[in-house]
Amino acid sequence: MPDDFLTEAVLESTRDLDRRSTREVLDAIHTEDRYAVEAIGEVLPEVERAVDVLVLVLQGGGTWFNVGAGTSGRVGVLDASEIPPTFGYPPERVQGVMAGGMAALVQAVEGAEDQASDARRALRDRELMPGDAVVAISASGRTPFALGALEVARTVGARRIAVTCDPNSPLAQAAEVAISPKVGPEVIAGSTRMKGGLAQKMVLHLLSTATMVKLGCVSGNLMSNLRPASDKLRDRAVRIIMELGDLDHGTSLELLRECNDDVGEATRRAKALQGSE
Repeated sequence: MPDDFLTEAVLESTRDLDRRSTREVLDAIHTEDRYAVEAIGEVLPEVERAVDVLVLVLQGGGTWFNVGAGTSGRVGVLDASEIPPTFGYPPERVQGVMAGGMAALVQAVEGAEDQASDARRALRDRELMPGDAVVAISASGRTPFALGALEVARTVGARRIAVTCDPNSPLAQAAEVAISPKVGPEVIAGSTRMKGGLAQKMVLHLLSTATMVKLGCVSGNLMSNLRPASDKLRDRAVRIIMELGDLDHGTSLELLRECNDDVGEATRRAKALQGSE
């Protein structure tokens, strides 16, 4: 199959998938998933370039938009939504834009991916600016919604990053930085929610985690700016304050309360207390 149909190729080794035992089906999927991990290793230089772009955008006050349809859109929204609680970063600074709107997160909206104009409208509604960045996500690199996002980004002068499984796709060609892990054909032909979706999720958490680290949102490898919105996270916050400030549990808990659950402020005070002793 030609390169321009990479994500629709048929995997020869699983043509008899429907005649295999449950364990054999699982083994086949697991074996192919490993290729996604290997493919990510091949594109780390491009991921690094994209992180540098995103750090500059956020340092400059810009907004980062993950844009996609179907599985690609869902993983983009997922990763954006995890940034505020994990790193204490304002939710308006990293946003997910989903073809078909937020309702499409839980139920497929057929045909939404085909509307490039909807992506342009969505980003204009969110006041896309020259200092922003658009990360367009599409396994095939041909989804009109994702292509429309890069088109409007180019028009306004925003930064353009593509995440796709086809390095020769229109999406890759339209981006300043194209991250294109070549995962190969899917176990079920064309089902890019599998290796393609896995690879895209891996790229996105590489981008978001490395960017937040470079912006100083962690201390060592600890979530020193997390938002303790649950009992589990509050307990984690106290343990972080204990470790970074060399304080006991009770003192750390009281310090967190005094700072109105602002873990970043509490850790700064804890370090100051440690330094004054």
